[in-house]
Amino acid sequence: MAMATGSHAPGSEAPGFFKMTGPIVMAVFAVYLSIGITLGALPSFIKKDLAYSSFTVGLVIGLQALATLLTRAYAGKRTDVKGAKNSKQIGVLLVLVAGVLYVAAGLLSAFHSLALAVLVLSRVIHGVAESMLVTGALAWGIGLVGHGKSGKVMTWNGIAMYAGIAIGAPLSIWLVNTSGVVSAFAVILVLALFSWMATAKLPAIALEATQVRTPFYKVIGLVAEQGMALAFSSMGFACIASFVALLFAENNWQQASLGFLCFGGFYVLTRVFFASFPDKYGGYKVALVSFIIEIAGQLLIAFAPDGITAIAGCALTGIGFSLVFPSLGVLAIKKVTPQMRGTALGAYAAFFDLSLGLAGPIAGIIAGWFNYQAIYLFGAISCLLALLLLVFKNTKA
Repeated sequence: MAMATGSHAPGSEAPGFFKMTGPIVMAVFAVYLSIGITLGALPSFIKKDLAYSSFTVGLVIGLQALATLLTRAYAGKRTDVKGAKNSKQIGVLLVLVAGVLYVAAGLLSAFHSLALAVLVLSRVIHGVAESMLVTGALAWGIGLVGHGKSGKVMTWNGIAMYAGIAIGAPLSIWLVNTSGVVSAFAVILVLALFSWMATAKLPAIALEATQVRTPFYKVIGLVAEQGMALAFSSMGFACIASFVALLFAENNWQQASLGFLCFGGFYVLTRVFFASFPDKYGGYKVALVSFIIEIAGQLLIAFAPDGITAIAGCALTGIGFSLVFPSLGVLAIKKVTPQMRGTALGAYAAFFDLSLGLAGPIAGIIAGWFNYQAIYLFGAISCLLALLLLVFKNTKA
């Protein structure tokens, strides 16, 4: 099959990296900005406006990650069969649908049960959208610039994801405080339209007509060790994403938005300046140092006497968590043949989705039993388990 416009022969120099992938990165940023908006707006909306418990907050927020997890295999298969551009654009359309449902839930806030049911549906659709968009965007970007720059594609898309979350959460808090929750949810519609238009003119890439896919479930066992370490270490991120605003409110601390901004900002800066470290120094060493920094950050939040200390803990968590995915990913990729790398990365990423899906409800239960700071002690213990798992498996090997 002939290559589509914009693709190139293996080994040749890809045309303008940012010219080809920049629109995709912007589109991913817009969608993750919508995810950040929901993370900032939903906790107080569910707890204060709809009068539900912290457990419900965690459950509703975790539903998106669970939906993403359960559709990882489907998104990969659809991307291979229908094309990366198709998957990405379908993902954006689903974000638009989710945005409409979020707005509807805001308008129905007087009817608590109905609004919650609409939110549940919107979170599921948003999760499916994320799965489709990320799989499509990464495959599309790599197809446009070549496999030799796949790491660079993943790095910049990762920056777009977390920058979107870091900016979206405080933006939504500001919007809710100034003009109400419906206005925050309405921005999601604008972002979905922007994401669609950003890549509308980019060429599709040719499909591999004879490609044989490795069954998804067979690869999970190969990357389970790194995947479990990723899942444990991701709990700290999930705790910040879901409950840091309520933590600040419970303690009457100001500037909860800075917690989100510092986590995301330091996460992005660490990736920009140290993205080469997993390849340069090895995944094991980088992951080990990352875990130690993340544990310190979580403990700082757990025992923070004031908001400034908690914000510093968010920043440390961002630094520590930033290189966990690529460093453990380097170890995971070594366990499979080059032909299985895409499937291995999908299976590996599924552990991250699983972590986010479980962390919210568990953290909600902990908050109900103790307080919001206890959540971050749980995050530190989870990250310690990741560290011990990594050390034990490396010593055993």
